[in-house]
Amino acid sequence: MAHTDQVTETIIREAIAIHRQLGPRLFETTYEVVLADALESAGLRVERQVLVPIQYRGREINEAYRLDLLVERMVVVECKSVEKLSPVHSQQLLTYLRLGGFPIGLLLNFGEGRLVDGVKRLVNNYQPPTESMLRVNLPPIA
Repeated sequence: MAHTDQVTETIIREAIAIHRQLGPRLFETTYEVVLADALESAGLRVERQVLVPIQYRGREINEAYRLDLLVERMVVVECKSVEKLSPVHSQQLLTYLRLGGFPIGLLLNFGEGRLVDGVKRLVNNYQPPTESMLRVNLPPIA
């Protein structure tokens, strides 16, 4: 299995290539299908429209959420094609990460003029290191 940074790098690279060729503001499903094909061609395992069940009153509800793409069983990709991302899009992806127990997600907005302006990387349960190498606004080490 590939490392998450390598997988996310490949996803972003392929998404940018697709955006450059097809342009912005097509239907989200168009980008989803084409991206899935490109990632499979790059040797990654891709699942489309993956059901994420929720528990409610002791019962499992299977049709509550669907991931656009799940790459290498670890990176959730949510494709959008809107003028600008809103906070609800990030919350949607964070919900998918939390419910599915996935470590990382990419929010890709193909509606932007330049895709790099519409890429957002989110991490599930991110814990910053307790000992930081960055010492901003801290007293000097004695």
